[in-house]
Amino acid sequence: MGRLDRFEKKLEGAVHGVFARAFKGDVQPVEIAARLLRELDAEAKLMSRKRRLVPNDFVVTLSQHDYDRLTPYGKTLNAEIIPELTDHAKERGYIFNGPISITLEVDRSLPTGRFTVDSSAVAGVATDSPADTALIKAARLVVEVNGMRHPLKPPGFTIGRGSDADLRINDPGISRRHAEFQVHDGGQIRIVDLGSTNGIVVDGERVREADVSDGTRIEIGSTRMLVHAPQGG
Repeated sequence: MGRLDRFEKKLEGAVHGVFARAFKGDVQPVEIAARLLRELDAEAKLMSRKRRLVPNDFVVTLSQHDYDRLTPYGKTLNAEIIPELTDHAKERGYIFNGPISITLEVDRSLPTGRFTVDSSAVAGVATDSPADTALIKAARLVVEVNGMRHPLKPPGFTIGRGSDADLRINDPGISRRHAEFQVHDGGQIRIVDLGSTNGIVVDGERVREADVSDGTRIEIGSTRMLVHAPQGG
């Protein structure tokens, strides 16, 4: 019995066969699982001889009809599909940047029975001293990483994958101590490469260091960052 056959029986059993009754002719959960497994294979990016980075953030877009029927079972879908993705990744030697997330969205232009999948590798982000809302609002500029904003205030902070970095990003393309934001009292802000393996890219150009300002875009590893004013809180 193949992986998807086992998954289908397991999933139907988890909700007492409700999928088999309610979804005949519509998008089947096993179809979504199969598509996400194929997405891992199609989007795997070689990081080293034995490691391949794959997406961990998935957005499944459904017709209104399928969305309305599947949404009540969203937690069950996640609980059953995520272990299948994890097992598949282990078998193929894939690695994830961070926790797996599967989100259902609706597109009223899609016909019943059709769906699309968008995926991305989103790194987990951690810091020893998370900034509260007041600190973020008070900052002249912040750097946004995967939806989390960090105030750029003197003297700055280091970024890396290791435990000694101030801002830790679980991205295999990032060195343990990758780069540093240097924030001066006069308002000047620079990002400096700390001798990383893969370097830094600022506004599309690979550099060793560069001034940053409102609107500056930075890439390290597979992680993208945006420097901007925290307008609107």
